[in-house]
Amino acid sequence: MLLTGSNFFMADVLQEAAQALKNDWGLQLPDTLSEEAILQLLAERIVTILERGSETFFQLMYRLDISEKKLNIVLQQDDVPAKIARLIYDRQLQKIQSRHEHRVNRESKDEDLKW
Repeated sequence: MLLTGSNFFMADVLQEAAQALKNDWGLQLPDTLSEEAILQLLAERIVTILERGSETFFQLMYRLDISEKKLNIVLQQDDVPAKIARLIYDRQLQKIQSRHEHRVNRESKDEDLKW
């Protein structure tokens, strides 16, 4: 996992990732969240999207900025939906980490500018 820190912080990250994936992918999340549950629901959703046609799927991958190279590798392996779900989940974690780091850096710069 990309993020480090306290269990409380990790719970917040899981919640933030779950909410983003719920909004972007229309997932029906259980009350008790776990990474495994999110990945399973996301994999099921990916199967549904792929059954409807690849155009929508590839538009979503582009919008999420999923690496085409990584995606092509995964598409040639077994258990494609689960591996794509992992790519999407990891990308969501990267976005959360990036926003957090940007927020911390901005707050630090704001402190430096105070008189």
